[in-house]
Amino acid sequence: MRHLLDLDRFPLDALRGARGQSLLAGCRQELRDAGMFSLDGLVLPEALERCVAELGPLFETSAFTHCREHNIYFDDTIRGLAPHHPALRRFKTVNRTICADQVPASPIAQIYAWQPLIDFLAAAMDKPRLYPMADPLARINVMAYRAGEELNWHFDRAEFTTTCLLQAPASGGSFQYRNGLRSDTDPNYDGVGRLLAGEDDKVQDLPLAPGTLNVFKGKNTAHRVTPVEGDRARIVAVFSYFDEPGVSFSAAERLGFYGRTGT
Repeated sequence: MRHLLDLDRFPLDALRGARGQSLLAGCRQELRDAGMFSLDGLVLPEALERCVAELGPLFETSAFTHCREHNIYFDDTIRGLAPHHPALRRFKTVNRTICADQVPASPIAQIYAWQPLIDFLAAAMDKPRLYPMADPLARINVMAYRAGEELNWHFDRAEFTTTCLLQAPASGGSFQYRNGLRSDTDPNYDGVGRLLAGEDDKVQDLPLAPGTLNVFKGKNTAHRVTPVEGDRARIVAVFSYFDEPGVSFSAAERLGFYGRTGT
């Protein structure tokens, strides 16, 4: 794995040592304080180049173009909210998606399945164990955003989201987030409405360099990727892990996200 990851800076395979313990402590603190942490430059430049080179033809010929209108919840029927409440404002998301079954031998697939990374993520999140997602399509998604395309405001269904930026755009494509907007006990619909109206001054930008692994509490952290500008796409891999084994999308969910139900 040393040909793919910078394990000298980030000793994911030596968490019991002093440097591994220091890394874990720092990541846990950042999760508590900011709702996320990043390992800047974890994936080595040579591995990034290989990933992007392998993905290029797939995005041109085999990717699913995901284009949908949605609200921040990806749910049109939120109990207790009137249909025209500001929190239900609709936006458009557009990207091209490559699924796990299309990149079985890619470096990104090797990194996703590497047990020391999974153990590190579980420890950083203070969980006894994490499991790779069982879904053959959804366990890894690689998404490309071209000029004018964006990922609009949303909350994730999973408690944590793990991403790795493979290629940054020439401009635009900024990752923006609003931490602490809601909680499991307080949906703060009025605050969500103010965010969507552009009236929240606590929105933050997170600069991410290619090769950065980012972990954030996406369930209660509103986030988006602003429209990409220029002729270089923003390419990001999304890793899905869960507290229990066997988690998979339904056939309807696969069809909606990927345009197909199986491999």
